Amino acid sequence: MKTHYYLGWFNHFFPENLGRVLQGDITDRKSLAMISSNPSIYEDDGATERSWLDQAGIIFDEYHLINYRVQKEDAQTIIQNASVIFLLGGNTLKQNGFLMEYKLSDSIKKSSAVVMGASAGAINMSAKWLCSKNFGYKVEMSSVYEGIGLDNFSVLSHFDLENNIAMVQSELSLLSEEINIYASNKDCALRVKGDKIDVLGNVFLISHSKIQKLDETL
Repeated sequence: MKTHYYLGWFNHFFPENLGRVLQGDITDRKSLAMISSNPSIYEDDGATERSWLDQAGIIFDEYHLINYRVQKEDAQTIIQNASVIFLLGGNTLKQNGFLMEYKLSDSIKKSSAVVMGASAGAINMSAKWLCSKNFGYKVEMSSVYEGIGLDNFSVLSHFDLENNIAMVQSELSLLSEEINIYASNKDCALRVKGDKIDVLGNVFLISHSKIQKLDETL
């Protein structure tokens, strides 16, 4: 049964209930593969996300960071051998391009590893997502990007929803006619295990132009 975590951003550490669920899901701890969202920048990349796991007591035998220092063939091998794959937060567009350039999406989809993404990483795990200047992207025209497609929905992660509900609903209205969209702020998580979706924090479902807040289940 495949398990995917779509995370927001945590200013401190994982909440206790999220850490507990992760402890139960991540039983194989041989290798953590982290995929950069700024693959040209090497300093401290992934340190924050790794600290969340450390704090939750989830320690791995091996840690691998996939960026431009890693050859494409080696990146594929790291993904294939990973116990957990973690798509790091940061630059959504750069990470999306890197996933395509290194042809990592298919390997991630085929993997039996637990797959996690924080902020930008969560967005790129989804089937497709809207790139818009209203969401902080430096673009003139809005456009829809293909993600890895681990689950057949879209994600807007780590966005100040509470103060922008009307704008978010309007901006995502067209895409929500085609595909469900899960929108969340920081300190939130969406966990997909098999056919079951669990929610932590303030997560909203936008479907067919309607928006509703989901009850927490984690």
